[in-house]
Amino acid sequence: MAAERSSAPSAAPDLPALGGRRSSYRERVADALRAALIAGELRPGEVYSAPTLAARFGVSATPVREAMLDLAKEGLVDTVPNKGFRVTEVSEKQLDEYTHIRSLIEIPTVVGLAGTADPASLEALRPAAREIVTAAAAGDLIAYVEADIRFHLGLLALAGNSHLVEVVGDLRKRSRLYGLDALVRAGRLEESAREHLELLDALLERDERAVRAVMTRHLGHVRGLWAAP
Repeated sequence: MAAERSSAPSAAPDLPALGGRRSSYRERVADALRAALIAGELRPGEVYSAPTLAARFGVSATPVREAMLDLAKEGLVDTVPNKGFRVTEVSEKQLDEYTHIRSLIEIPTVVGLAGTADPASLEALRPAAREIVTAAAAGDLIAYVEADIRFHLGLLALAGNSHLVEVVGDLRKRSRLYGLDALVRAGRLEESAREHLELLDALLERDERAVRAVMTRHLGHVRGLWAAP
């Protein structure tokens, strides 16, 4: 059994005042914890206590414990009696399968948006794309992942199929991007982040070939560069 990690992830997430679409700290903490899991800042096999994570988020242990129980229901962590929560392992085979399914769904769906998406709806995603670049430049992996999820799921939502968005969202939750910190150290994460802006520009230009090329390259990064422990 792995010992509890004593240090918290590097950057605290922004937990805004209650209101809007997210109605509780529990939901917001759960979102930030998912992002930390996906980014690999909470490592598989390690045990984290609710008080330790609560100190990380600057809230009481109760919403953190409740959020971790939500993540346990999603299969992202296992409960460890009297100790906390252990992050579940994701195998190389599972990562390959997740990425393959995502490519089958996302590439043709986004290519199709080149001919159907409303330009104003595409432009509405530009702030999220810029936020991804900003987070990458700052090395804020949790903010990066949270903005990346909002961008991609928001983009897929333009296709009008809520079930498709739900499936991809679940696949993204289950993935791990263990190499993100390595890309930060190598100065390459910001370059990769700019692909989101490149994708928007290609969609606005109705250039299906360019959209396919960017999406294929982008998902290749997910598996080939980021997911390797």
